[in-house]
Order: sequence, then structure tokens, then C-alpha cells
Amino acid sequence: MTIQNYIEAHRERFREEWASLIRIPSVSCQPEHKDDMLRCAERWRELLLSSGAQKAEVMPSQGNPFVYAEYHISDSAPTVLVYAHYDVMPVEPIELWQSNPWEPDIRDGRFYARGADDDKGQAMIQAKAFEYLVKQNEMPCNVKFIFEGEEEIGSPSLSAFITEHKDLLKSDIILVSDTSMIGKDTPSITTGLRGLAYWQIEVTGPNRDLHSGHFGGAVKNPINALCEMLSKVVDSEGRITIPHFYDDVLPIPQAEREMIAQIPFSQEQYNKAIDIPEAVGEQGYSTLERNSCRPSFDICGIWGGYTGEGSKTVLPSKAYAKVSCRLVANQDHEAISQAFVDYMQQIAPKGVRITVTPMHGGQGYVCPIDIPAYKAAEQGFTIAFGKRPLAARRGGSIPIISDFEHILGQKTILMGFGLEQNAIHSPNESMDLEVWEKGVVAVTEFYRHFAQSFPANV
Repeated sequence: MTIQNYIEAHRERFREEWASLIRIPSVSCQPEHKDDMLRCAERWRELLLSSGAQKAEVMPSQGNPFVYAEYHISDSAPTVLVYAHYDVMPVEPIELWQSNPWEPDIRDGRFYARGADDDKGQAMIQAKAFEYLVKQNEMPCNVKFIFEGEEEIGSPSLSAFITEHKDLLKSDIILVSDTSMIGKDTPSITTGLRGLAYWQIEVTGPNRDLHSGHFGGAVKNPINALCEMLSKVVDSEGRITIPHFYDDVLPIPQAEREMIAQIPFSQEQYNKAIDIPEAVGEQGYSTLERNSCRPSFDICGIWGGYTGEGSKTVLPSKAYAKVSCRLVANQDHEAISQAFVDYMQQIAPKGVRITVTPMHGGQGYVCPIDIPAYKAAEQGFTIAFGKRPLAARRGGSIPIISDFEHILGQKTILMGFGLEQNAIHSPNESMDLEVWEKGVVAVTEFYRHFAQSFPANV
């Protein structure tokens, strides 16, 4: 039976199993759903067993439990570790949903619910591709699954868990479906993610708010000082001025720049969509390169002094800002974090005291497009979607991917099937059902081609 015929024969069961996960409100950031986290983990254990796993268990961690499952065929076969997460974002504001977020609604060829895409829907793609190959006695790889329940809150337990179970999770490649494609008719594989460094800055001047008439011009205003400092972080050419910031930034390979240039993109439509006069950034790079392959600096929030109605002539005692850098592969977020702290202390004007507090961060990630696993994913997309996928870096961050590489020593293939219109994290999240089914085909073909490319089979 072909994979397309298998999907058609089992379509209603697939959707009902998918729905059974959706009905469990596994919101990791809300303590009242703690019991739901365990229920969802248990349901995934059941589904992985019914899909063909020889072993599946719910494993404790410092936080929400993990689900581990495995299917072993031979010590000489390649091993694929599949990662996904079963926690979801809150549904609020609930009044903006057109249907019950915890009861899937199929309309207009889409599956609407919280977690329809992120990540219950995409994890089901992995589970059903696996099921098909096992049930047809065609699975050419050993497969391990590790599903967590804390991705939406930063995966605080993941690093310790995978370190503790490093031998259990040993594999030849890691496979993840938790990203998106450029478009339904433009399949793509995410080959890079930016890292992150985030700080809060506190600038202190006088010991209390002062009358700006009595003290202005004689006492340094903390808000003025903060603005002066932040204005120096990016120069007129869009480059970040932190000393040694670019020491480890690798150039974008020419082959990748050429592939980025093939991505359908209209600068005019981009500007119009977000209502800006023009796009700006680091000179010498396109918009798509700037927001995915190059680092950036942003002031995420700034406050201090009087901001109420009317006027109040005050020289404030304190000023604050939250700032972040998106980093690229090879930049160490901890080194960058310390470099920024040192730089702020260096350029702080006289008359104020500053405190820079690092908050959180993570490493960037790049997957080479010439390794066998990437080529296998490329083949899978080509067969499923009828065209070769583009390699596309993304501007966001998934710090766990770099943790996998650092701790487990393996690259990750990001075979994501989301679309921008799926509205993940927002009301009316959905998954395109046609894309979902093509995703099952793509992952099925990935296993076949990866096994063929494995050294023992070449």
C-alpha cells in the first residue's frame, strides 16, 4: 500500500487521534494545567505504542514529564531521534476564537485548534509517517522519540534531562518538525536559527526624582544618559559597535545567498504589510539576509520618569530598558552577554550609575546543506510537494537545537510544515490539511533516503 493510499484509508482515525491530543489543555505556563501535562504525556505514550513503537514510557524530569519511545531494527541501521513538544500556549483572548480552541473544527480545508500546528499537529506528522513504515514492514531506520512539555516556557528541564540520558538518546541525526515553510507552494527547509542574548539595564542618577527647573542642567538625567548609551550601540551603517562583536560571525556562503535570492519576496509588499516607509539595516545585505543570517540589536522596552496624563517637570531618579541581540551561528551568547555588560560600563556617562543584568540567551544554529540527512529531507520534500525545497534560515531562536548539538553531538534537520497563516500562539491557530498529509509523505521519504545514504548502505 502506498503512503497516499494509507493516509486515505486511515484519514479519519488520524484526525481523531490528533483531536484526542488537542482536547487536553496542556498549557505549560499555567499551574492549573499541571495535571493536564501528565495526561497529555500519557496520551502520547499510548499513541506512539499504537503507531508501532516497541517501547514507550513517561519519564520524570525537574519539571513536566518527558515521553520517550523507541523502535529498533538493527545495530547496523542508522538511528533517528525525533524531538517534539506537547505543551501549548494559552488560548487567551478566548473571545477572538471562532470555535472552541480545545475542540478541533475542520473548515476551509484547515484544522482549527490550539496546538493544531505548534506542535501537536506537526508531531502527528512524525508519528504517522513512522506508523506507516512500521505497519508496512518498511522502516529502514532505528527510531527514538523524545517529546517534552516545557518548550513554550523555554525548556528549563531539557538540558539536564538530555545530559542525564545522553546514552539513551544517542542517534545519527535529530529530526524536528516545529518550524515553518516559506509558503504552501514554496516548500523550504529551515537551515539556520539565530541565537539570543537579553539584558535589562538600570540607570540611576540622584537619590530621588528632582524638580527639572531647580536641577536640570546641573544633574545628569538618567533617561538622557540611557538614550545616549543606547544610541551608540548601532552605527550609521547598521553595524553593532560592541567590541569584538563580529569576531566569530561567519560570512554567508555565496551558494546560500543565491538560494535566499530565489525566495519569493517583494520589498514593496513587505513595507506595505507592516506600514513602514522603508526597510533599513546593515549595509550590504538584503532584507531576508538581515533578518535571518545577520545579527541585530533591538531596544525591546524603555521607561522612566513621568508618563501619565498632562505634564510634570521632573528629572527622574532612574531609567530602565530591556534590550536584546539576535545572534548568528558561531557567536557564543554568554561571551556576547558579558561583552555588552562591559561595553555599557565603558560608555556610561559621568553622573550616573548603571547596572546591566543578563536575563537569558541561547546559541544560534546552522545546518549544512551538503550532509546526507539534509539531502534526504530535500528528497522527501521534493517527492511530497513536487518541487525542490529552498534552504532558508529563520530569524527566530530555538535554543534547544544548539543544546542538542552541544550535548548530544548531532546536527538537527528541521523539517517543518507550518505556514504563516497558521497563526501559531494566536487565536484561531490552524493547520492546512493538505500540507499536513504532504508532510507525512515527506517524512516517510526522508527515512527511506536517509537509510540509503547511510555509510553502511552505501
